[in-house]
Amino acid sequence: MNFLIDHNLGGHAEILLGNIASQGWLELVSIRFITFKEIKLSIDSSDRIVWRTAQSNKMILLTANRSMKGEDSLEQVLREENKVDSFPVITIGDTDRFLADRVYRNGCVDRILEIVLDIETWMGVGRLFIP
Repeated sequence: MNFLIDHNLGGHAEILLGNIASQGWLELVSIRFITFKEIKLSIDSSDRIVWRTAQSNKMILLTANRSMKGEDSLEQVLREENKVDSFPVITIGDTDRFLADRVYRNGCVDRILEIVLDIETWMGVGRLFIP
């Protein structure tokens, strides 16, 4: 499963991937984190462009702070464009706590793994907040 990592979550993603790898999951499940730079996406792209890019590349968007207001906000995009076969958006509820609290961080890792292992269940749900 490929994840598009929001531009402000680079360090968080490294920690996530490190935890997933240290638990041996990368030997069982293909998980790849892709940055905006790798996919040639500008960091000032609208939420609509980011979501569409993730969908067109069959990726889960991992984010923390996408907008809730406006015509190109993530919430509006999900209302207008989300379909039953759309990949979910995973939002880390508290990025500061993620960095400071190992239990919280492990909960995020566990939740991401649950979603990846049962992705068919989560297609079309829109947005999932973790942990």
